Amino acid sequence: FCCYLMLFSSLARTSTSVLGRRFQSSMAASLAAMNGRNFKSIDELSNEELRGLLDLSKKYKATYGKDASIDPVSAPKPLTGQSVSMIFQKRSTRTRVSTETGMTLLGGQALFLGPSDIQLGVNESMRDTALVLSRFNSLILARVYSHSDINELSEHATVPVINALSDMHHPLQTLADLMAMEEHFGDLRGKTASWVGDGNNVLHDLMLGTAKLGMSMRIATPTRYEPNEEIMAKTVSLASENGCSPVFSTTDASEAVQGSDAIFTDTWVSMGQEEEYEKRLKEFDGYQVNADLMSKANPGAVFLHCLPRHPEEVSDEVFYSDQSLILPEAENRMWTVMAVMAAQLGKVE
Repeated sequence: FCCYLMLFSSLARTSTSVLGRRFQSSMAASLAAMNGRNFKSIDELSNEELRGLLDLSKKYKATYGKDASIDPVSAPKPLTGQSVSMIFQKRSTRTRVSTETGMTLLGGQALFLGPSDIQLGVNESMRDTALVLSRFNSLILARVYSHSDINELSEHATVPVINALSDMHHPLQTLADLMAMEEHFGDLRGKTASWVGDGNNVLHDLMLGTAKLGMSMRIATPTRYEPNEEIMAKTVSLASENGCSPVFSTTDASEAVQGSDAIFTDTWVSMGQEEEYEKRLKEFDGYQVNADLMSKANPGAVFLHCLPRHPEEVSDEVFYSDQSLILPEAENRMWTVMAVMAAQLGKVE
């Protein structure tokens, strides 16, 4: 009997090892085409690449996370000798900390370049900055005001560029959002997400990403705050291709959350819009995510916010409740940017 037990145990370990290698090989194959490519928006990814990035992010969380059984010091360091320069026109807690910490965990180095650190936009053009940083670094990550700056960096840099936020797109945030929802729900196909608030850059990539995973989208924005028409058209097309319900748009927050499994919002006043604060506060009246609004969604619905948040956007009762996924969502910013960097540098194996 003992011999049979030992044989069974050995076969089980062998089977698990084989399955693990096959999964790793499949993931690497799905991300092979990202080697050397820029990452500017979610719609530039194929469905397979999006799946590969999410799977790699989960692998990194299991390997380097606080609950991992492997000592981070002795864990694999696939980005040893690599570096990323981080251009920050706009400040951020999560983007800076997640990228610097994540690059360190993978064995590389991250360099923060704030407005007072480099000549960008003062005595040196975006083109020249891209060309010079490409000689020093393996990657360039940029958090900027205008998406045209991301496009210009991408055009002239000779290393991959990562859009860490622009006025049009925020793809790293969407990866973290999708990962948080998958960790909570499992497969997202057939689920519904609702957006309540400004039709901004965060919504743009969220619409694209949820559609690619088969998740339907319902949107509530005040009049004149609708998402970009071109990106909405792309989302409608992706939703049709992936078997989602048609994208639903309204100005009524209560209507938008009906049948929803995940409710999202974001700041009503982004950096650079501070002079519009009072005006926007009036126009977004009725869009706060609170217990009453959450009660109109499906049982077990969750709440997400990319942070930082303000009390007018979401009540403390919801923000700190068991329905809130904001902390795993924020943590996942690190695992997902790690996956993007590794994929761009062809270091997935």
